[in-house]
Amino acid sequence: MGLQLTRHLDGSDHIAELRSAKPKQPFFFLKPTSSLLLPGAGPVIRPRGINLHYEVELALIMGQDVKDLDASDEAAAYAAVESYAIGIDMTARNMQDEAKRKGLPWSMAKGFDTFLPLSHIITKEQLPDPHNAELFLTVNGEERQRDSTELMLFRIPRILSDISRVMTIQKGDIVLTGTPKGVGSVVPGDVMRAGVKVDGKELEEGKIEVLVAESTSSYEYKET
Repeated sequence: MGLQLTRHLDGSDHIAELRSAKPKQPFFFLKPTSSLLLPGAGPVIRPRGINLHYEVELALIMGQDVKDLDASDEAAAYAAVESYAIGIDMTARNMQDEAKRKGLPWSMAKGFDTFLPLSHIITKEQLPDPHNAELFLTVNGEERQRDSTELMLFRIPRILSDISRVMTIQKGDIVLTGTPKGVGSVVPGDVMRAGVKVDGKELEEGKIEVLVAESTSSYEYKET
């Protein structure tokens, strides 16, 4: 699969807890391919000086190029999705907060290496209705996030439509769809576990278990 980039939308409860304005249309940003952390590939690395936040999300693995999609064409939207996965969108929250205050881009806050742990592939047969599943995330066995994908602020056809009207979605792209309330910090030594339940049963392919480790890089965040 040719992984190229990641685009992301937020859920309404998450928007509220961050005290952000509720958007009138999907808002999205990019994460680099180097942020991907595949199953078993190692820990999430926290850069020094960073307040590291987790956000569990349903990921769409795109199977077709999509350009200028009509949001009302739900059949075409879902046909363009090849499969699903669970992802944890990691954010350098203090860096993002500074960027918001100063009107700067978010790329650094979202784009560090390992900032997108991803599960194994979930087939469409395993997840027949992506708006009827339960996402969850725990830290050291303590539940932090759990809610239904039914609560997405914008549904999948609208998300894909709005992105594709700005930039072509390419086969192999990953689109993250938004996170439930309950986001918070993790520190080195913490273990995050995330997953998805369909009809009350957890999908084995959707499981993520990943350790957080401190970076050994010379980089250290300091406000610009």
